[in-house]
Amino acid sequence: MKSFIASLVIASRWIKLCGLMLLDFMVFPVLLWMCYALRLLDLSAEMVPNLYLGEFWISLFAVACLFVCSVYHFVIRTFNETLIVRLFIATIMTVSGLLLLGYFTDILIPASVAFMFGFMMFLWVWLSRSAIRLTVRYILNPRVISKRIAIYGAGIGGQQVVQTLLRSDEHLPLFFIDDDKNLRNRRVGGLKIYSAKAALDALEQYEIDEILIALPSISRARKNEIVEFLSQSHRRIMELPSLTKLVDGQINISDIKEVDIVDLLGREPVDPVPELFSKNIQGKVVMVTGAGGSIGSELCRQIIRNQPKALLLFEISEYALYAIEQDLKNIIREESLSETDILPLLGNVQNKQRLVEIMKAFNVETLYHAAAYKHVPMVEYNVVEGVQNNIFGTYNTAKAAIEANVDSFVLISTDKAVRPTNVMGTTKRIAELCLQALAQEQGNAHHTLFSMVRFGNVLGSSGSVIPLFKKQIAQGGPITVTDKRIIRYFMTIPEAAQLVIQAGAMAKGGDVFILDMGEPVKIVDLARNLIKLSGLTIKDEDNPDGDIEIRFTGLRPGEKLYEELLIGGDNVEQTYHERIMTAKEDFLPPDKLKELIARLEDACNRNDCEQVRHLLLNAPTGYHPVSELADFVWNKQHSDD
Repeated sequence: MKSFIASLVIASRWIKLCGLMLLDFMVFPVLLWMCYALRLLDLSAEMVPNLYLGEFWISLFAVACLFVCSVYHFVIRTFNETLIVRLFIATIMTVSGLLLLGYFTDILIPASVAFMFGFMMFLWVWLSRSAIRLTVRYILNPRVISKRIAIYGAGIGGQQVVQTLLRSDEHLPLFFIDDDKNLRNRRVGGLKIYSAKAALDALEQYEIDEILIALPSISRARKNEIVEFLSQSHRRIMELPSLTKLVDGQINISDIKEVDIVDLLGREPVDPVPELFSKNIQGKVVMVTGAGGSIGSELCRQIIRNQPKALLLFEISEYALYAIEQDLKNIIREESLSETDILPLLGNVQNKQRLVEIMKAFNVETLYHAAAYKHVPMVEYNVVEGVQNNIFGTYNTAKAAIEANVDSFVLISTDKAVRPTNVMGTTKRIAELCLQALAQEQGNAHHTLFSMVRFGNVLGSSGSVIPLFKKQIAQGGPITVTDKRIIRYFMTIPEAAQLVIQAGAMAKGGDVFILDMGEPVKIVDLARNLIKLSGLTIKDEDNPDGDIEIRFTGLRPGEKLYEELLIGGDNVEQTYHERIMTAKEDFLPPDKLKELIARLEDACNRNDCEQVRHLLLNAPTGYHPVSELADFVWNKQHSDD
């Protein structure tokens, strides 16, 4: 019997709707008989005596009224104010129909019978749905309800999300948590409100699976406090979507998401300075190399919202190029932006002729160079390709920009270029030196303004530790961290892209801009927080029965314990923007740079990784490798030497 009821509850909505209609159609004749029996004080009284199959037609009419008022469209576990109102309207319609039928025809339907039937009909629907709801909640709960939910925030957002959850067969909201002392121990929508302190016991008592934070407008600092407090309950923590969707009343189950560690690590956003944000974009032809990458794609999203005349997407990966093109078109459509020419262009930054032709053909005015290999171990294993893409690619793109009279050229650099211990960081530092030399080479002979923006790790980018850690948690662990002492600076992708755009607008030629990265984060702490956000426990010596182990694997080739943003400590100045600084750093004279480029090119053409490394070591970059040459091909070729 229990399995039969369970199968009905998890059936499709239309099957449940038809089942409820059939149930009511079978019960209403009984209610009608009770009405006539009470009216005539006779259990054998005939129902609607002068209408053939009268009980059939009246039951059909009552079911039709309930259907028209959408009473059957509510899920069996839903019982709220909206359903009561619709049930009341359906009851009034039914009673009115019976009264009119008895008044204008010869059919015997006393007014008292009509009113009694309406009362019993209302009571039946109310009690039957309540009984079904209780059955689902308490008898079949382990088999039907997949998630038991507590909601943090009893305001409008919390109340809206309760209604959304109640329309789902997979979620069961059980109580609210709220900090407002005036709301404690009260009820909203039938759910009790607990204080944060009392909620910890309630979470255990009600066997809560997930906690949903329904406070979309709180500050990042306050969200951090709430998450830190709730994480001790070892429950999965979710959050409500944006405030915009809340105001629009468009909350769906699919909008509810996990609390993102990116939101917790990031700082309170600073609104862009309008004149800086639009200076090099609005009404201009803008080009982004590496447009399909993590930083490049976010730059494109920020640029398209600033209404450029045209946006050229330059990318070597066909798939990445298609993805960002579709994304930008969706943004234009969803945000009702004015149409902008979006031009997806396949190409390699090592092909200077292709770059020149594109820039000249479309009269590019602003260029953001985000194309680069950025993953430290990957470049260690592929030294020549790293040099060709990061150094030659940047040099070619910059020379093409000069030839095409591009106004502004902004290089996306990295903190790994400061006192580098790996090939990737060294190639990015030489890329910076290329731009600084080109800025000095001809003085005012060309009008291209070169600048570079240096910042640390970007949260959520490809190869970032966060997606990796999440995947490892989903697989049951362990989470792998290279060293318990390792620290990194982090910034969200949108903030990084906005600051890059604004920094480029302040360029005077050869500028090195440094972004304020905030406070450094220990990677092991990041791993611990992700485990807690997932509602799991850390497995270690103190808790051997925990869920997820953190395993330390040792530093990878070229990896540093910490990163820096400045080559010299006292050579930085504040700019017009509070989170952007500019650094005065030594550069390589143009003739010395050309000599270095030529020698590197010769070594790369011969695939002589040792010579490449020797040249990098002797370049004025501060390169101090912490591991042996790790290039796979070179080591394989010389393994027998």
